[in-house]
Amino acid sequence: MAYTILFGTFVTLMLIGMPIAFCLGLASLATVLYLGLPPIVVFQQMNSGMNVFAMMAIPFFIFAGDLMVRGGIAHRLIRFAAGLVGHLRGGLGQVNIIASTLFGGISGSAVADASAVGGLMVPQMAARGYDRGYAVNVTVTSAIIALLIPPSHNMILYSISAGGTVSVADLFTAGIIPGLMMTIALMITAYIVARRRGYPSEPFPGFARLGYFLAAALPGLLLIGIIFGGVRSGIFTATESSCIAVIYALLVALLVYRELDWAGFQEAVLGAVRTTSLVLLVIGTAASFAWLMSFLQVQTSLIQFVRSVSDNPIIVLLLINVALLVLGTFMDMAPLVIISTPVLLPIVKAFGIDPVHFGVIIILNAGIGLVTPPVGTVLFVGCAVGKITIREAMKTIWPFFGAMLVVLALVIYIPALSLWLPSLFK
Repeated sequence: MAYTILFGTFVTLMLIGMPIAFCLGLASLATVLYLGLPPIVVFQQMNSGMNVFAMMAIPFFIFAGDLMVRGGIAHRLIRFAAGLVGHLRGGLGQVNIIASTLFGGISGSAVADASAVGGLMVPQMAARGYDRGYAVNVTVTSAIIALLIPPSHNMILYSISAGGTVSVADLFTAGIIPGLMMTIALMITAYIVARRRGYPSEPFPGFARLGYFLAAALPGLLLIGIIFGGVRSGIFTATESSCIAVIYALLVALLVYRELDWAGFQEAVLGAVRTTSLVLLVIGTAASFAWLMSFLQVQTSLIQFVRSVSDNPIIVLLLINVALLVLGTFMDMAPLVIISTPVLLPIVKAFGIDPVHFGVIIILNAGIGLVTPPVGTVLFVGCAVGKITIREAMKTIWPFFGAMLVVLALVIYIPALSLWLPSLFK
């Protein structure tokens, strides 16, 4: 009966349109009351879920991303990407994807990526005759790359949800090859669609001009190396790297590009506070929900159920990924990672699947969910930026969905794509 109350309340509230944080919190409270536990347990678990030192990395990376958008870093990255791939068919679509890859390697946030890159690229694409649906499709799907390439604060969230037993440095490293695969897959798809529709290419600016664009973007690009190199070498932790990212972004915006004024700094602070408060509320209520699932021994029941279905790791991974893709359409990324990790990680470990490999799988699944209605946060942001409806975006997004699912399948069934690079640092 407790299972029914926990999951039934959550699903019912979600279906009537209540925000996900309140769905999780009220479902937890209803279950605790049914079990006869003191209601304060819910708030204690919320507090313990948010009161983790490693969680400090999330607001700092969010703040660093806001500073980069307002400090001119995003603009220079897009200009460099335009010089690099703009001459390909559907040039501005290719620019959008490369810019998302570069900016994602700095911000680590899919929402920030879609907002920053989309805000600059979608109007330009529309003005050059590109369909707005195509521009939004490219923007939202390429924003998912930010979740895989370091510094992804969702990788940190997975590590925390796994009880700190999975190395953040290994997760950062494991996401690089899948992230680059996603870039290539989306570029190929964008090229094919652009060729069919007759979209133009941009003139190549010449190697001298391209070198100038690279030099202008280099201060921003260096942040990728600083964060990844520092965390991978052990010079600083992921949490410390987020603080370094803020300081570095602030120095570049103020002293190098000199585009960040006091008003822009205030907007960055307020934007980071708003986003962080929303994220932490979701994290806290999801932690309470996850604790109840552990208390009710949901993991044990699921392991027994999975073993009754199949002992084949390939079949088990297929079932888990189908479940994650379905859940991703209804849940935002943070609660999905926090709730799913403690439940599913013991299952995949029981079948001999590496936790680092599974971390990349769950992040990629949750990322695809971000561009899938009805709860597709990145899709909503992209449509708002592109000034089109969700229905219009969904009519033409299927080739890009197909590309993402191909990459997901390769990552699932070829573990070396995730594990080879981390193994070089052992």
